Amino acid sequence: MIKLKQLAGMAVLAVSMTFSVTVAAATPGIPAMPALAAKSYVLMDAATGQVLVEHNAHEALPPASLTKLMTAYIATKEIRRGQIGEQDLVTVSEKAWRTGGSRMFIEVGKQVSVDDLLHGIIIQSGNDASVAMAEYIAGSEEAFSDMMNQQAAALQLSNTSFRNATGLPAEGHYSSAFDMARLARAIIDEDPEHYAIYAQKEFIWNDIRQQNRNLLLWRDSTVDGLKTGHTEEAGYCLVASAVRDDMRLISVIFGARDESSRAAETQKLLTYGFRFFESRTLYKKNTVLTSSQVWKGQQAQVEAGLAADLALVVPRGKADQIIAEAVLDERIVAPVRAGQKLGSIEVRLEGELLHTADLVALGEVEQGGIFKRIWDSLRLFIFNLFN
Repeated sequence: MIKLKQLAGMAVLAVSMTFSVTVAAATPGIPAMPALAAKSYVLMDAATGQVLVEHNAHEALPPASLTKLMTAYIATKEIRRGQIGEQDLVTVSEKAWRTGGSRMFIEVGKQVSVDDLLHGIIIQSGNDASVAMAEYIAGSEEAFSDMMNQQAAALQLSNTSFRNATGLPAEGHYSSAFDMARLARAIIDEDPEHYAIYAQKEFIWNDIRQQNRNLLLWRDSTVDGLKTGHTEEAGYCLVASAVRDDMRLISVIFGARDESSRAAETQKLLTYGFRFFESRTLYKKNTVLTSSQVWKGQQAQVEAGLAADLALVVPRGKADQIIAEAVLDERIVAPVRAGQKLGSIEVRLEGELLHTADLVALGEVEQGGIFKRIWDSLRLFIFNLFN
């Protein structure tokens, strides 16, 4: 229900609604998240990118095999762009074959399909598969690392730097829990088809059956990804995602003490998020929410709404206490183009500003005739004197 009124010279849209917003873990009525046994962690809402819980989330740390999230992300992006094909055959180099650590067990000189390499990277965490894929896409692992860093910049991963495609220890190779959550969000949003690979529990290659190291795939039916990592330097790491009641959360753990601990601490994060928060959609994009006055135009009003859906996360039980106000610019002058910013919506919970979103024109208004423009110029002059 929308009620429009004039208040102190600005249009205010008062809305009582159910929807959601970024909220600190210390919100009244919600218990604080207990500290976890990890160096760094974050819990993020996948739909909005809102952070619900964090500890040292922006600290640059060695990511171990979480690195392969970027390797796989670039590979699937190249597939979608048509630069490589899933059935392309990749000849395994000696460098790929000799790469140590976790392996898919590909053999030097043999040919392996891009699709099989992708499964080997995601499920078996194969360092050999990662190097083979990097060399096929970019010619060398060094050139592929440059692609990884370019993509990190495009995704605004500000505390991330890659030196290889595997996550094996290297000087200057680091990332953060927050950046890995953002990368996971991009993987989930952009390519649901390939994201399904992350939920597979095992993969057989060369008659060797290897299980996905993400223990939560066996323990929690709502978990469908993403990736584990471990080196002596990094400790045990895990990026996971789960969906319950149409709400998807992404959790990231850096530096847990062992494989069991990283799964248990991740489960605590996910349980906390689903128990105490809920996702709501306030408005759909291109829905008319209000209208804005237009000066010097062929029409006196233009309809206003949002360019994108407005969905946020709120503490459970608080949704009906949220208020949204539409603050419109008082001096919109024709011509007005569709998509032009006209003001903003401010969302508050218990008086605290939680979120703002641009209100944009949903139509166009051309300039009025000469007499209309002169008359409105006079009215604007008088308006400005008193406002």
